[in-house]
Amino acid sequence: MLFDERPKDRKEDLFDREREVEEIINNIKRPLLLISGVRRIGKTSVLLVSLNEAKENYILIDCRKLKENYGRKELYSLFSEALSSKISYLKDVLEKVKGISIAGNYVEIKWGGKNYISLSSLFDELNKKRLIIAIDEAQRLRGPLSKEIKDAIAHAYDYDRNLTFILTGSEVGLLHELIDVENENSPVYGRYYLEITLDRFNKERSKEFLQRGFQEISIKVEDKIIEEIVNYFDGIPGWLTFAGNEYATKGKIEEVKKTAVKVAKGELENLIEEKTKKVSYITGKRYRNALKCIAKGENSWSKLLSCMEKEEGSTISTSVLDNIIQNLEKMSIIKDYEFLDPVYKEASKLL
Repeated sequence: MLFDERPKDRKEDLFDREREVEEIINNIKRPLLLISGVRRIGKTSVLLVSLNEAKENYILIDCRKLKENYGRKELYSLFSEALSSKISYLKDVLEKVKGISIAGNYVEIKWGGKNYISLSSLFDELNKKRLIIAIDEAQRLRGPLSKEIKDAIAHAYDYDRNLTFILTGSEVGLLHELIDVENENSPVYGRYYLEITLDRFNKERSKEFLQRGFQEISIKVEDKIIEEIVNYFDGIPGWLTFAGNEYATKGKIEEVKKTAVKVAKGELENLIEEKTKKVSYITGKRYRNALKCIAKGENSWSKLLSCMEKEEGSTISTSVLDNIIQNLEKMSIIKDYEFLDPVYKEASKLL
């Protein structure tokens, strides 16, 4: 079903990503692949369909569960869950590893103390069988353990020929910052990776997606409504799916838009709250003002600075503004003073 909100895992349920899936399958033996794209573009669906079509054994690490200042306990818990999902395939390897115990169908990993096992050692053990380690929203691994993670991936890249790492990320700049292959001080420096970037649907494909989705749920929708959804949500599959479900339930396009903006506004509020807690109240306020000003159309550095200073009633350091712009770009919220997601633009007007 095209309007199923959950990530797709079967090829027949995935719309218009044949080229990307084929490219991943053709390169599945490489040590490191990246799948990137803006939020709601369908990275997890492409990942899951590719893995299933490749008929390879894999574990999936969902980094959305990690808090910003996660510790080794939280990280190893994710690996425990992932390895447990493949216990039947990996049991003969894992049960011999010091620092790992198996309780029923659950894999327990020592993250501290006498029998602690490092990630590099864990990957060496997993290398005894062919395995793909897929890491969803990998940019969330940035933080106190990021160097240890990069060390382990670099080690596995060089020595563990049976392992492939596939990383996805919606905050593309932060994902590249995590990998950091161009920084000579990074453990992953100089390693080649293949990056598959997912683009939004064009208008024709968006229209076809909606028509097929409504047909699957036996709802007839006027062409002008479909056109309005296509124009408003700008080819982002997750929003098109959201709009299809909302319209099927409410039958009013303005209600669909209103609900989408409310969802996006909540996500931006979470970002602002995170900046407030992590740095300061004024930092959070400045991110809010930056988003509002860009949404108003302040599409240059000088215009944005002027708008933010007017909002705040104070001068703002150029380095502070540069930092805000760079971070919003790394998080794939803006590029060249334009929102990458039109719903985020509308939501920012209401901040």
